[in-house]
Amino acid sequence: MNYPFQYPKIPSLNDSIGPLNDYVKLKVEYGSNPEELLSLVEEAEKNLWDVIKKINSLEENAELTANEPNSLEEIKSLRPLAQTKLWENFDETRYKEKLKGALLGRFAGCTLGAPVEFWTVDAMKEWAEYIGDQFPPVDYWSETKNPSDLRYGISKFCEYSKKFMNKVPVDDDITYTILGLMIMEDYGPDFSINDVGAAWLKYLPYACTAEDVALKNLKTGMDAMQVADENNPYCQWIGADIRSDPWGYLAPGQPELAAEFAYRDAYISHRRNGIYGEMYFSAVISAAFETDDTFEALKLGLNEIPKECLLAKDVRWALETGKNIKNFMDATKAINDRFEGMSQVHTNLNACATIFGLMIGGDDFDKAISETVSMGYDNDCTAATVGSIFGAAKGFSAINEKWYKPFNNTVLTYINGNPSLEIDNILDRFEEQAKLIYK
Repeated sequence: MNYPFQYPKIPSLNDSIGPLNDYVKLKVEYGSNPEELLSLVEEAEKNLWDVIKKINSLEENAELTANEPNSLEEIKSLRPLAQTKLWENFDETRYKEKLKGALLGRFAGCTLGAPVEFWTVDAMKEWAEYIGDQFPPVDYWSETKNPSDLRYGISKFCEYSKKFMNKVPVDDDITYTILGLMIMEDYGPDFSINDVGAAWLKYLPYACTAEDVALKNLKTGMDAMQVADENNPYCQWIGADIRSDPWGYLAPGQPELAAEFAYRDAYISHRRNGIYGEMYFSAVISAAFETDDTFEALKLGLNEIPKECLLAKDVRWALETGKNIKNFMDATKAINDRFEGMSQVHTNLNACATIFGLMIGGDDFDKAISETVSMGYDNDCTAATVGSIFGAAKGFSAINEKWYKPFNNTVLTYINGNPSLEIDNILDRFEEQAKLIYK
């Protein structure tokens, strides 16, 4: 299938903004009037925002809009008809094994990808050669660049390496998984979008891209139902996708319910395919508690998003194309060819990388997360999701202890009041909430 659109060659405004700032400084040095210079800069800024308003007012494709609604009822009306409840009763033994695999798999994939997030394939290869590591990696990186620099103001980069790791270092992909659990604990399974907003204000000190927009809008007093619509060009990026996991963990064997939980969480920051990304992977993870086949889980997830949305088309493409994808090089080429010009942080592109990683890995956890990281893109996010889905399907016993032993039962977050948590405690809390769904 040919992709339904191509991105135009957009000139980099940085090439203009950089010289603008430098020319202002130069003219100040030459004695020009600073107030007059500031007035001209403000005029340029106003003109830019006027252009953005015009861009936002442009006509959109009516058929595509109809296929990609934002309301839950309309989304449900456009889904394929399928069985959406796979468990009738809570299976405690099965759940414990699979939840532990999913959570630790997520932590491992994320931690492997974090030091090389957004790196190109060539950059990762060169670094691996420089430090004497294998590529694709077969364990955590032995060294990281800029070892003393902090991620999220908490964990040093060196703490993501095999030598210095003694707990799960901080990451947004991990923080949001725990935040989802806390939303359920605070508000119960009937939590609303407004409850999500309240939890964000209570627990999140900061955020990125779409989440940053939503959090800042919440802080102005804007209603949670509207915060994703104001000044948010990131509404189809991966930020909601990375918040999928807790809803799958909390509704095991019930992909429809998991997707509905995910919808309420995603709506606060995302729209259209951004929402569907979180719904899709939540449903996949929920289904994986029933099936041991990751490919089957990936197919089942499609039942919970609009059949003709772009994400559904891209997922179907990835599931078919993935049959001939042998390694990260094949995957990267296929993704680059299909999604040329798309942001490296977009939901759709990274969803396909996630699917390819699982299909390449098969029954091998090491290969699944390693090949996913090696593709690049938003590779701590994609490898985290790969680890989560794999663990939910195959269980804890399918993961080599080298990936979780360095965690020492401890995970760091930047959630207000929760800097460090015991992994065993998190597992117990997820189980307690998941059991309530079946009462």
